Amino acid sequence: MEQTSIRKPAVAGRFYPNNKTELTRLLDKILKAEKNKIDLSYAEKMIFGAVVPHAGYMFSAYQAIHFFELLRHIKTQYDTFVIVNPNHTGLGREIALVSHDFWETPLGLVPVDYEFANELSLAVSDIAHKSEHSGEVMLPLLQHFVDYEFKIVPITLSDQTVDNAKLLAHKIIESEQKLSRKVCVIASSDFSHFLSPEEGKFFDQKVLDKIAEKDIEGVFSEVRKYKISVCGFGPIMCLMEYSRLKDENYQSKILARGHSGEIIPSNEVVDYISILFCKS
Repeated sequence: MEQTSIRKPAVAGRFYPNNKTELTRLLDKILKAEKNKIDLSYAEKMIFGAVVPHAGYMFSAYQAIHFFELLRHIKTQYDTFVIVNPNHTGLGREIALVSHDFWETPLGLVPVDYEFANELSLAVSDIAHKSEHSGEVMLPLLQHFVDYEFKIVPITLSDQTVDNAKLLAHKIIESEQKLSRKVCVIASSDFSHFLSPEEGKFFDQKVLDKIAEKDIEGVFSEVRKYKISVCGFGPIMCLMEYSRLKDENYQSKILARGHSGEIIPSNEVVDYISILFCKS
């Protein structure tokens, strides 16, 4: 009998509490603080996915929680959450799946949709995921807010080109259709890093404008031209192409926007923005 392979948490105790009670308490506290700002009217939409920040919960969950609370209120029950995240270590393949059967968090085990992952026909590179936080931090949020059984397909994207982003989006669509899965794509990304709040907002807006214009190449060129430190611009481009393939007239909507200086005052902050992608 084959032994079950489990990807152990790499950042529990650092990016989020490693204790179930403390973790639940923190998420409830953040939801209470944000609840009146969350626009639940978008729960009526057909949601394709979202850009979600991936820093420590004490900083970025105030923005991330807007998307996950929406998930709790929508009628659709997704079979599979495809989590596309950047590779901060640079280790492993340029687009990488994992071989693990489950990912573990303080809230329990999350099964990997190995059938969907196999259908993608991508390289498997566990080292790309081993110490990476940007996919892992999505899992306790999913476990806390989604009250039905689901599976995940974590994918790291280290070579963040337009071609790779589009290739991955097409593969996700093809696998979704072939297997008749209900899929939600989470593009894990923070925005500008270690700039003043004013500078970060200025440079972020260049990327946000291109997202609003559905201009994938524009996102890439703005990031490169101005050296904008949006760490998950590849996952963002992937979600844009995925949404376009689902509906050419798709909508994107900023759900929440903030920065680390709102928690700990500083002249050098990291920006966090949640953006919903849905049917027009």
